[in-house]
Amino acid sequence: MERIADAVDHDPVAFACMDEWVRGFAETEPAGVRLPFSDLAGVERVLDKANLYALCEELGVPYPETYEVGETPADEVCAALGFPFVVKPAHKRKFEEAFGTNVIEVADRAEFDEVVAEAREYGATVLAQEKVNVEVGADTSLASYVPPEGADREPLAVVGNAAVRYPEFGSSCLVERVEEPAVREHALTVLEETGYHGISESEFVYDADREEYVLLDVNTRPWKWISMPVAAGANLPMAAYADATGVAYEAAAREDGPRDARWVYLPGYLERCLTDDAFWDVLGDDDWASLLSGAFEASEGGLTTGVYRPSDPGPAVTYLTGEFTDREYYCSC
Repeated sequence: MERIADAVDHDPVAFACMDEWVRGFAETEPAGVRLPFSDLAGVERVLDKANLYALCEELGVPYPETYEVGETPADEVCAALGFPFVVKPAHKRKFEEAFGTNVIEVADRAEFDEVVAEAREYGATVLAQEKVNVEVGADTSLASYVPPEGADREPLAVVGNAAVRYPEFGSSCLVERVEEPAVREHALTVLEETGYHGISESEFVYDADREEYVLLDVNTRPWKWISMPVAAGANLPMAAYADATGVAYEAAAREDGPRDARWVYLPGYLERCLTDDAFWDVLGDDDWASLLSGAFEASEGGLTTGVYRPSDPGPAVTYLTGEFTDREYYCSC
């Protein structure tokens, strides 16, 4: 990164697209590179799930019942949660090195003990968490940019609902802007308390038993559907860039809030349409015409996409090349 910074005629701004890359930039602070997010201490206050849930407890923000393994005896954890429940790391890196994923469902005590033992070999701090009775199709996230202290800017925030996923419980492929005041309030309350500034996605699911949204995680970087809030008039990356470089930027959102917007990831969405007989296409003829003609890029209609964009075909070409060969497509988010 320092060599890249030396080769250009300005200080580049680094937008890390994985939480570990955010931590890496914060740890190393490369010379000549501007970072549009908090220092390492601020990042850790958000990424450490044990700290995040402790803050939720203090602030009255709903979250799934969670225990840190080791702090609470295993027998008490199992009795309190009941099987099945999920095991996840306080920090993702070491846990993912061990298991290749950041969440594991355990069905009995033997499975739980096995996961905990292997995680310890990698030095991973483990959390045991209730399996939430999630209402399908109600997942929401607060997409936000919180400015640094002293900046002349209010936080920019848009709530998105992952209305369609592929597979049904997989990655989001259609996200719509929605109004969920509780999600917005709870996420911004937590972010304010941590002191974190920068782009983030605060992930909530709707708990059908509690009949309220519970906070699962906060991601401190751009994510898959980052262009949805941009289409809604809240250009989070541009606001972060402006504060990092001192250039002027005013959000295009209306005074009464962001406009309606919809983001679609066509590979996943088309797969869902073609392979799930119970699913019905929720896009209209005008949406498809706009997508196929490329008119959505210049439209004020709030429709945007992931990967596919006729004016910038490179990402779509990379995706198709992966589909037609034995190379796997990799999305950095």
